[in-house]
Order: sequence, then C-alpha cells, then structure tokens
Amino acid sequence: MAVDRETPASEITTLVGREVYSNNGVFVGEIEDLRLDLATENVTGLALHQLNQELFDQEINRSRGVIVPYRWVQAVGDIVIVNDIVERLKRPGEDESDDDVVA
Repeated sequence: MAVDRETPASEITTLVGREVYSNNGVFVGEIEDLRLDLATENVTGLALHQLNQELFDQEINRSRGVIVPYRWVQAVGDIVIVNDIVERLKRPGEDESDDDVVA
C-alpha cells in the first residue's frame, strides 16, 4: 500500500482496529498501528495486538504484540486477510527462527 500524497491520511488510519485473519479463516489479531517506511512512503508492516493465543507462544502473548510484514497481506476490506504463513511460524527454541515477526 503506497501512500499517495493526494490520499488523505485518514484512509490509512482506517486500518487501525480491523481484525486480521489468515487466508484459512484463522483469527490472528487486531491492527493497533502501522509500520511505515517514510523514505518510500509505503506501509511495511501491521502492528497487531489482541493476538490469537493459539498461534503465538506465551512470551509473545505477554508482550505488546507483533508486527506482521505487509507483504503477507493478501486482501484489505472490512477485515484484513494475510498469508497463512502466520499459522506456521516457528516457536522459539526450534531449529529455525522467523525474523519477519517482531515481538
């Protein structure tokens, strides 16, 4: 989602409060804020809170939330649909770590 200088900022802020689901229909969380790259004027991530406790471990659930890369977004409407990769994230202590999700 590029930020057009002609587009009112209110259009971007309407994402705040929307629920996020995987493309399999699993609730992921609610958008609390957006991560922006000011140099390129692009949205780079969605800061989520009210997380689905079944998807994230206890340490992440106790934190403020997570940031999901915007490249995972597949559709934006009344809800936001993200790639189902969020359902397959590695837990801490497993062999590989996924650096895309930030707690």
